Amino acid sequence: MSQQEYDLIVIGGGITGAGIALDAVTRGMKVAVVEMQDFAGGTSSRSTKLVHGGLRYLKQFEVKMVAEVGKEREIVYENGPHVTTPEWMLLPIHKGGTFGKVSTSFGLRVYDYLAGVKKKERRKMLSAQETLAHEPLVKKDGLRGAGYYVEYRTDDARLTLEVIKKAVEYGADIVNYVKAQRFIYDQKKITGIEVMDQLSGTPYILSGKRVVNAAGPWVDEVRSLDYSKNSKQLRLTKGVHLVVDQSVFPLKQAIYFDTQDGRMMFAIPRDGKAYVGTTDTLFDKDNDIANPKMTVEDRQYILDAIHYMFPTVHVTVDDVESSWAGVRPLIFEEGKDPSEISRKDEIWEQESGLITIAGGKLTGYRKMSEHVVDLVSKRLKSETKQTFKKSKTIHLPISGADFGGSQNYHSFVEKKALEAVKFGLTPDEGRHFASFYGSNADQIFKIAHAATGMKMDGSLTLAVYSEVVYAVQNEMIVKPVDFFIRRTGRLFFDINWVQLHKASILELMKNLLGWDEATYKTYQEELEKEIHDAIIAVR
Repeated sequence: MSQQEYDLIVIGGGITGAGIALDAVTRGMKVAVVEMQDFAGGTSSRSTKLVHGGLRYLKQFEVKMVAEVGKEREIVYENGPHVTTPEWMLLPIHKGGTFGKVSTSFGLRVYDYLAGVKKKERRKMLSAQETLAHEPLVKKDGLRGAGYYVEYRTDDARLTLEVIKKAVEYGADIVNYVKAQRFIYDQKKITGIEVMDQLSGTPYILSGKRVVNAAGPWVDEVRSLDYSKNSKQLRLTKGVHLVVDQSVFPLKQAIYFDTQDGRMMFAIPRDGKAYVGTTDTLFDKDNDIANPKMTVEDRQYILDAIHYMFPTVHVTVDDVESSWAGVRPLIFEEGKDPSEISRKDEIWEQESGLITIAGGKLTGYRKMSEHVVDLVSKRLKSETKQTFKKSKTIHLPISGADFGGSQNYHSFVEKKALEAVKFGLTPDEGRHFASFYGSNADQIFKIAHAATGMKMDGSLTLAVYSEVVYAVQNEMIVKPVDFFIRRTGRLFFDINWVQLHKASILELMKNLLGWDEATYKTYQEELEKEIHDAIIAVR
């Protein structure tokens, strides 16, 4: 990469940086992305894991945002149905709650209209009896009914990764564990960046005509490396989610509900678990942004919210199997409460030529990226006379989505479940790989086929072995935490699986990646710390 000249260098390998890379490279730009941690290592693996239209922003009269983000949900879904799933959401209406029956009906109707919701997914209003038929655990006292509407559930880190892989398919150069540490200038204009390989400690210079800062919660830190300043700044807020087994919290239905203090929260069933969140508290920039922690107060707040809305559910501290905490980068607004700060994105351009994108929501990543690359394209045209095509990501399937759109997804998964048997896997394993990796499951099947008859060490099975090898060969995992958290999500949603297989997977990765003993021990300790942080709250 240090031997090239790029049209565009992007700092940040979260969903925004990934989206910008894909938009730019498909227009014909030569693109590089550097990420100082693992891809999606910050906010993009720690969200509520919903591609949602922001119904609550209607309350703040953010009509334009609801319209744009609402329409984007459908586009994101169609471009990657293996990482995004429509999910009917129940919005219970209680006497004295945030939403009344008339305002909910009106709000959801406006939402359907603004977001261009397709007919079969338009909102329904339910009676109290119908609400309890959908979810018997909801608080009966004061229940008036519910709104019923569609949101989209996703795996945020997988979405980021599939976008990155698509950009790489088109020729983008994208690398993790490489930190931007200094801008290079020519007559006060940025012409590149000095980066540091976080693994080897080697510095490199990358040359680029334009640099975009898409560093999420680290946006201000990157901007501080530049001589030119503007008055805008970030306000960071922290969100925590808890994961509980459905044997303890038998949630049937995704719910968007009132908490004890009038905020709103999600409870979502997923693969035998229920996860609940999020909190919304100010996050001090002096804390470690890379490792936000669940506190005892965060955990108690969510447990209290569960007991408030689901009074027959007796979830205790001991039932919390896992958790995650993430930091949201929002644009600072004087005197506003964390939950009132706008989720709008903003693009700032500085005298040096640095373009920064901040704020915004997971759902709007594609449109945000388009706006940024439109600006880059305009600047390159005036400065270098290069011309680039218009954005084409609106109908561009991301990596793994080569099965002809959402209407073919379920039949594709069932076909792959049967096919898996030919490669030594069970139908259930085939079904999991096809639904999780989409059309990339074929590569996992090939790895399994090549390893058939091989002696597996420790707890390894053919399926586990094949998934790890695939992640090493195709998804740039460097450390065990990359695999357990961001490539598979299992540290959040199946922590027992992690405990069962961690020793064997570490040994396999050690052999595949040629670690020495010291490296092995460092990565092992890092994984144990992540497991500890997911289970244990800090005081």
